[in-house]
Amino acid sequence: MNDEIEKVKEIISENSDVLAKLGKELSAIHFSYKITENSTELFWQNRINEFKKYYEKGKEYYIQAHELMNLKNKEQAGLFLLRISKFSQMALKFIANMEEVKNNPSVIKLKDKQQSKWSKELRERLVESNNACFQYETDMNKFFREFYETSLKDIKKQD
Repeated sequence: MNDEIEKVKEIISENSDVLAKLGKELSAIHFSYKITENSTELFWQNRINEFKKYYEKGKEYYIQAHELMNLKNKEQAGLFLLRISKFSQMALKFIANMEEVKNNPSVIKLKDKQQSKWSKELRERLVESNNACFQYETDMNKFFREFYETSLKDIKKQD
């Protein structure tokens, strides 16, 4: 029994280290959810590529967090897995909206008084999907941090 507890502690410690490494890699990407009024196709293509890179590393990070949670509480880990899935859906919607803006970059300019209803709606969809991704990711991080503080931190300290 004591060997099992030690093995779980060791696995939690190893997974925590992997998670910390992924967190550093994720923060090094420096993606900002701030929407910039740039109306060039190249800018939006770069932004899409940047977000895809950020999203893929983020997904890797959240899957590792899920694995760590699953060692301690399968129910909470299951809920977190659902959150990962929802974040993926939101990210794909955000990417699709950025693709549309890339194909019509002038829609992003707020000062253009002659914008069509379609342009305004596209810009609104971009802003909404951007804000939704940002807020949801913030909530996911908060959920995991609280879980870590209440369920895993003490186990890791006992090393």
